[in-house]
Amino acid sequence: MTDKKEPLKVVFEPGCFDQFDGTQEELDDFVKEITSMFESKTADEIKALSTPLNIDDLPAEVLAQLAEHLFEEDELKDLEKMGMPRKRNLQ
Repeated sequence: MTDKKEPLKVVFEPGCFDQFDGTQEELDDFVKEITSMFESKTADEIKALSTPLNIDDLPAEVLAQLAEHLFEEDELKDLEKMGMPRKRNLQ
């Protein structure tokens, strides 16, 4: 019996690098490095390399960005009433 490792698939969602502050070449290298890591390691190896996040330790701005992706507009308005900062788009 052959133990065949199934490669993990990396998907970069649109906008995932919008906050990247570097050159296109640096971004290309970063994407290549991430993709290569997932192609060459097992899920257990990647998990061992990861660092768990405690949501209570995240800055309010980061929590607001997460909320923008996780909640519907009416839920965001409720959270804003409770004091959560909102990401603002200047026009």
